[in-house]
Amino acid sequence: MAKKLKIDLEEIRKLAELVQETDLNEIEIEEDDLRIRVSRGGQVVQTVAAPVAPAPVAANAPAAAAPAEAASAGGYDDSHPGAVKSPMVGTVYLQPEPGADSFVSVGDKVSAGDTLMIIEAMKVMNPIKAPNSGTVKAILVDDTSPVEFDEPLIVIE
Repeated sequence: MAKKLKIDLEEIRKLAELVQETDLNEIEIEEDDLRIRVSRGGQVVQTVAAPVAPAPVAANAPAAAAPAEAASAGGYDDSHPGAVKSPMVGTVYLQPEPGADSFVSVGDKVSAGDTLMIIEAMKVMNPIKAPNSGTVKAILVDDTSPVEFDEPLIVIE
């Protein structure tokens, strides 16, 4: 007998508002055997039963610590007022395509709304834009590296 999924419409509305407020293209949450994805651009809110998979094991834990070490070595960490943090989990790209110049480099002046980098999440390329004008003081992530939600990516002063 099929298990009936309990869907909280208010939670879906909150997710839709979060997508709108943060200018994300898509957000997905998963809990037990329920997965909800909300995306913009004419797509429909999708709810599916998700298969339960074992959590992936990090193959190289010391490499994951490298950005944190670089952040503290440069004097920048996630508490810095100019830190731009990742709004999602994904893979960061510092240039628009392989072989192209980076969106920004340390020392560049940026204006609010300029694209700093792209985070690929669920096969969707999400531009990360400068929240304010200033000078790029540090880039805290490497190209094609995985990033976590709320991880500091770049410092603008």
